[in-house]
Amino acid sequence: MISSPSSQVQASLDERVLTLSLNRPERKNALTLEMYSALAGLIAAADKDVGVRVLVLTGTREFFTAGNDLMDFMNDPEITPSHPVVRFIDALRFCAKPVVAVVRGHAVGIGTTLLLHCDLAYVAADARLQLPFVNLGLCPEYASSYLVPRVVGQQKAAELFLLGEAFSGAEAAAMGLVTRALPGEELDTYAQARIARLAQQPPAAVRRTKALLREATQPAVEASLQAEYRGFAEGLGSEECKESVMAFFEKRAPDFSRFS
Repeated sequence: MISSPSSQVQASLDERVLTLSLNRPERKNALTLEMYSALAGLIAAADKDVGVRVLVLTGTREFFTAGNDLMDFMNDPEITPSHPVVRFIDALRFCAKPVVAVVRGHAVGIGTTLLLHCDLAYVAADARLQLPFVNLGLCPEYASSYLVPRVVGQQKAAELFLLGEAFSGAEAAAMGLVTRALPGEELDTYAQARIARLAQQPPAAVRRTKALLREATQPAVEASLQAEYRGFAEGLGSEECKESVMAFFEKRAPDFSRFS
């Protein structure tokens, strides 16, 4: 029996489908290091459990996730192989079984980049996705600096990252960043039907096919991740990032005028 060690990540197994739901609504499902650790362990356990054929990642109706809990990261900025974020990143990208994301509401930062590592991603057409790393004095993560240009093209990727503006689930689908966008009232029914079909497919063939689909890009993803870890750690320690975080908590616009 797979159970979650954290009340902020709920785990539910039904018909060989393990659903992991982010459950921190009071903080818009912002991800703490504890939540990352729980997710890493649950994904690893599901990958070994013969009773699980499909993993589903989802959130609440208003928020998939608002991204990282920045104060948690400011207190532990050193990126090591045992860091909870790295453990989660590796658990998801190396998961042999298919992973499906079902997204409503806001999907900020890693809420968008993790979709690149899911096999299928179904989103509400009015969901709000965002890659706000530069806005926070940081850089892209989760190999998104490699994967996003590969999907949308170099100039569109530059717009998404350098301006850091939100875009809709419908726009994400048009760009190819997610599998499909649907009206909110249709999302659950459609996604559940696709997930049920996936769970009925021959499991070994599914795993082999997933591995083949990802094999060619693995070296580039790994190189991108390592470069991003270095850049992200540098950003977390920067005065630009400190100004962004301070401005957020002081409920004001950040002032980058003194930086060069």
